[in-house]
Amino acid sequence: MRKVAIYGKGGIGKSTTTQNTVAGLSELGRKIMVVGCDPKADSTRLLLGGLAQKSVLDSLREEGEDVELKNIRKLGYGNTWCVESGGPEPGVGCAGRGIITSINMLESLGAYDESEALDYAFYDVLGDVVCGGFAMPIRDGKAEEIYIVVSGEMMAMYAANNISKGIMKFAQSGSVRLGGLICNSRAVDNEKEMIEKFAQKLGTRMLYFVPRDNDVQRAEINRKTVIEWNSDVPQAGVYRSLAKAIDENDNFVIPTPIEIEELEKLLMDFGLMN
Repeated sequence: MRKVAIYGKGGIGKSTTTQNTVAGLSELGRKIMVVGCDPKADSTRLLLGGLAQKSVLDSLREEGEDVELKNIRKLGYGNTWCVESGGPEPGVGCAGRGIITSINMLESLGAYDESEALDYAFYDVLGDVVCGGFAMPIRDGKAEEIYIVVSGEMMAMYAANNISKGIMKFAQSGSVRLGGLICNSRAVDNEKEMIEKFAQKLGTRMLYFVPRDNDVQRAEINRKTVIEWNSDVPQAGVYRSLAKAIDENDNFVIPTPIEIEELEKLLMDFGLMN
């Protein structure tokens, strides 16, 4: 089983990218479980047709320790298993603990057992937080392949560089590696070339460039992935190709994050800070 985590700046499109990629992988016949690691519990809604998934933490609060796997895991599009970690009550506790609790609960209930025959476990992780509970997928070896969703905007690249620092730290004592950058385009000038150069500086590559397309929003309004909403539109083919790129990827590295001055110079070289 391949253990994948998707990181990136808040609002960059991690959940959308993850769910559409998973839909593409399901067409390849892959068996997948998606674990949403965001307290908003919205990492699986497109796969579930908008269904409000009951989170692991909500189930624990309501039912105590007597929780069954069927209570916290739903079958979504492409026979993909969907789980939401959830979060604490507002203003109380650490949201990162939800990830730790959820993954431990899934392990104890046998969600990762060989009988499940999973090809992938995907973790959709909140923002660019690589400390505490949010770092658990990479800190404790729960995820071994990391993909960073980025765009040509400065703060998205800044976040990607910070995440690379976290990966580099945990890679020293574990198996976590960076599988590449996924550019979720914001139609910034020279964006593709800039992210390719940025990836090179990080010691990795831009695995795929996802062009900006309003069909993504149209599909989301219909509470579906693009592939399920309209499998014939060009953007559906984009996500199929991204899924294939991940499925065939065998290039995993310990990243080499850069200093902020070098990042700013990169932006200036591409004319974004003039």
